[in-house]
Amino acid sequence: MVAINISDFNDHRITEKEVINRILDGEKELYEILVRRNNQKLYRIIRSYIKDEAEIEDVMQNTYIKAYTKLYQFNFEASFSTWLIRIGINESLAELKKRSRILKLNGYNKTNNDDLILEIPDSIQLNPQEKMVRRETKQLLENAIDQLDIKYRTVYMMKEVEEMSLREISQALDISLANGKIRLHRSKEMLKETLYRLSSDTDVFEFGFSRCDRITENVMRSI
Repeated sequence: MVAINISDFNDHRITEKEVINRILDGEKELYEILVRRNNQKLYRIIRSYIKDEAEIEDVMQNTYIKAYTKLYQFNFEASFSTWLIRIGINESLAELKKRSRILKLNGYNKTNNDDLILEIPDSIQLNPQEKMVRRETKQLLENAIDQLDIKYRTVYMMKEVEEMSLREISQALDISLANGKIRLHRSKEMLKETLYRLSSDTDVFEFGFSRCDRITENVMRSI
């Protein structure tokens, strides 16, 4: 059987459907391709719900494992990433419910909503002043996005950062197309115009290479 490498898949010489069918036929090592391809997107979506970095990675890993065990149920009606995101959202909501129960048992009335600033590596060579400006700009944008309610923040991240279509978003969130449009519009209205102009920088909430490797290795050891 001819081997598949990740570069072939990313260049779309090998279709997603072929990779999934071969995984279902027993080549589970090919699941790494799907994990690596979706790490960045899944991280950003889950971070719309959960801020703690360790919890995010746990939810990501659980999402990938659940998707692998249920892969036979995937019917190709939507893209794999859309199907995966729906699982990730369900896992995120389950984690939030669990956290809420624990906090109530310990006498707290609400979940911890402390915002975290991510350390985002620069992808190009910049002088120290440019690096500082870029870092502060990203932090400002991330903080502004974090202030949105979850239902608006998630749609905003999907559309403006991950560049998903409204159809994909509505499928992933199980909402109507009209509802998706309304949430997107409201999310933009909630962000100041100066911050909205910065949203073309898709490096925000970046999932670095070392973390991508760690998640991928953990998932592949678990399946």
